[in-house]
Amino acid sequence: MSVVYPVAEKFVSINGEAARAGEPAVFVRFRGCNLACPYCDTKWANAPGCPVTFETAEEIASYADGSGITDVTLTGGEPLLQKEIGVLIERLTASGHRVEIETNGSVSVEALSRLDPRPVFTLDYKLPSSRMEAAMNTENYRFLAPEDSVKFVSGSPEDLERAAEIIEEYRLTEKCAVFISPVFGAIDPEDIVNFLIRRKLNGVRLQLQLHKFIWDPEKRGV
Repeated sequence: MSVVYPVAEKFVSINGEAARAGEPAVFVRFRGCNLACPYCDTKWANAPGCPVTFETAEEIASYADGSGITDVTLTGGEPLLQKEIGVLIERLTASGHRVEIETNGSVSVEALSRLDPRPVFTLDYKLPSSRMEAAMNTENYRFLAPEDSVKFVSGSPEDLERAAEIIEEYRLTEKCAVFISPVFGAIDPEDIVNFLIRRKLNGVRLQLQLHKFIWDPEKRGV
């Protein structure tokens, strides 16, 4: 019997963040997350009662194939909680898609990092204001590649200081792209710019969620 995945939504838009921000992508959002960040902008997709369609890897890949878009972003929720997610990744890459996984940083990427072709990872590191920092799996940094990203979503000066500590401790800028984003509406992006300069965080980039400036921040399917 084919594996099915609980798909909360799928759509074509632009990548709003990370290394390919601004580029067209197919998004597949799965239901369910193992964390509960207070600033999460997709809480609706984390609820057990979130409406979904149960789709096979073939059905999801057929949607991506029909879009004519190369990049496919698997997101959530937490996509790495989906059983047999590797089956879907292999089906997508077999038809020429570049797969990016947006993960909250708590689930191991070791097995998926060995796939060939390998998916691209955008890993969050949850800072103190998220109240989820204890769940972070820093072993994942052993499996980073230059095309991957680590993202810090900051809502306070304390968060910024902690981000700098982790970036320096794990020498992340030597391994992949590194971004610091503001919790939308909680911290001024200018404060992040000033922090990057003051701390001389060479190789770290400010990132703004493009889709929240183009569309209503609460709009789904973008």
